[in-house]
Amino acid sequence: AAAGILCYVGAYVFITYDDYDHFFEDVYTLIPAVIIIAVGTLLFIIGLIGCCATIRESRCGLATFVIILLLVFITEVVVVVLGYIYRAKVEDEVDHSIRKVYNGYNGTNPDAASRAIDYVQRQLHCCGIHNYSDWENTVWFKQTKNNSVPLSCCKAALSNCTGSLTRPMDLYSEGCEALVVKKLQEIMMYVIWAALAFAAIQLLGMLCACIVLCRRSRDPAYELLIAGGTYA
Repeated sequence: AAAGILCYVGAYVFITYDDYDHFFEDVYTLIPAVIIIAVGTLLFIIGLIGCCATIRESRCGLATFVIILLLVFITEVVVVVLGYIYRAKVEDEVDHSIRKVYNGYNGTNPDAASRAIDYVQRQLHCCGIHNYSDWENTVWFKQTKNNSVPLSCCKAALSNCTGSLTRPMDLYSEGCEALVVKKLQEIMMYVIWAALAFAAIQLLGMLCACIVLCRRSRDPAYELLIAGGTYA
């Protein structure tokens, strides 16, 4: 179950990142997500080993289980550290790339960057970088010369909005930069909290395995029963 949830969290980060990747050039931000998927996959295998070792009460198997869990725990701590590092870098990365993305917008023949802008403006209910007036400085706005912004800036509740700057009340007033930063930081926090939660599970798993190991080494009945002897 833990393995499945970790893989889900990692996959969620990948899918969500794909919608915002034009605003974030540093692909290394995906490292925590990659690690957490790898840990989730490994955790499933480890879980099977741990179950078999516990049922058979194998000293060697349980010792191996504890060592592997310790390595996974260390990996999850690394994920938390990397998550905090990249979470702090999000604002600088978005600020560095967002103007270039908006300047590359092409409303008449949308490319990947244009679709990304329209998607973000509709999903986050925003318009422009800081507000809708930022569109006046873009190449697309100067070429169209119709004094309007993309329809993705129109409020969802309005059906007759044309994006005209003469009716600013029809447009989203909040800029997209702050909301994109907030969204990406939230995504990274999902990774951090997932890693912390399952690091706690790893500690519990190691504790349980150590308890079984201690019982196994201290109780002579185990040896006699396995050897086929009797114990009185």
